[in-house]
Amino acid sequence: MALILDTGPLYASLDRSDADHAACRALIEGSTEPLVTPAPVLVEVDALIHRHLHPGVLVALLDDINAGSYRVEDVAPSDYPRIRSLCDRYADLDIGFVDAAVLAIVECLGEPKLVTLDRRHFSVLRPRHVDALTLLPA
Repeated sequence: MALILDTGPLYASLDRSDADHAACRALIEGSTEPLVTPAPVLVEVDALIHRHLHPGVLVALLDDINAGSYRVEDVAPSDYPRIRSLCDRYADLDIGFVDAAVLAIVECLGEPKLVTLDRRHFSVLRPRHVDALTLLPA
């Protein structure tokens, strides 16, 4: 089992001024499971860091990744049909590539939960392996 991190919680854990910082930081630091972030999430986190913080925060995150604190899960070529299907099926909700890729990776890893602040999208998305994801923080 792993704790899969979406963009919001990963960013919030890095930004002390974020309203969700304490909850996300506590969840991440208290996890006994490996921390996994889908690779597309890092692009969004990078953009947020550069918009709101300073580049040193990204360097520190990359140091943590290099040290093994986080495992980055890449999108496999076999994930793209599922990502396309999700983007099409949930087009009315404006599901983008990153959210679809996150769900595809959650499915591939067989995880029943996801750490996300995006309840608007992930409370509606239906994974193949469970009826609904458990969204954290609760």
